[in-house]
Amino acid sequence: MIFRRGLETKSAEQVERMRTAGLVVAAMLERVRRGAVPGTTTAELDVLAREVLAEHGARSNFLDYGADAAGHGGFRGVICTSVNDEVVHGVPGPRELLDGDLLSVDAGAIVDGWHGDAAITVEVGTVSDDDATLSRVTHDALWAGIAAAVPGARLGDVGHAIESSVPEGYGILEGYTGHGIGTAMHMAPDVPNVGRAGKGPELVPGVVIAIEPMVTLGSARSRTLADDWTVVTVDGSRGAHWEHTVAVTADGPRVLTALDEGRGRLAPRTPQ
Repeated sequence: MIFRRGLETKSAEQVERMRTAGLVVAAMLERVRRGAVPGTTTAELDVLAREVLAEHGARSNFLDYGADAAGHGGFRGVICTSVNDEVVHGVPGPRELLDGDLLSVDAGAIVDGWHGDAAITVEVGTVSDDDATLSRVTHDALWAGIAAAVPGARLGDVGHAIESSVPEGYGILEGYTGHGIGTAMHMAPDVPNVGRAGKGPELVPGVVIAIEPMVTLGSARSRTLADDWTVVTVDGSRGAHWEHTVAVTADGPRVLTALDEGRGRLAPRTPQ
């Protein structure tokens, strides 16, 4: 690993190892997505994700995250399950999903010391038009940010692309960002969801970042519940969260947590 202006760059071999972890995360999210039906509890979804980790011989980078030296206070799941006004960091438990719920699922995995991290928003049963549009807007913002992660771009270009793609009237959650990722889940740099084009560190091949817009139907402000994890909107509006782990390469962004590495979404953006 090499550091350039504070950004860690990975070798091609190291990126391949991160791809292995990324595929485990993709499998976790797909298993959970299929299981997220009315009547299922968020704890049951966590069990599904644990099964995928075991099948691949991978470890969780979420379980016990933030624990103190005695092992107390850490996160209690291998996924985050955030329902409706819970935007991020929801803790799996006995809550049953209802028809019309909007569920954001964040998942991570470690393989041979390398991390993957991604999130999806799942429509449980039949959701409202507003909620479906919110998820699509957030998903589109993710891919706008990914498309901006090319060699020679600046980190601010990623945040600017995300911010510019979110229509007026939506909130971009304040105080929460994406992050660098590699031999730890959270590394430098922070990857904001707002930004000024042309500002910030230069992106070069080998930089790997987790890009993760979090968008709401109302206020951009949030608060944390008494469990010290679950982040909810202050006005009760619903939120959506989409995330991918992305490697900057000479050929453009490579999405390590997408089965097709992003080709299906990025190809239309490539100039002819």
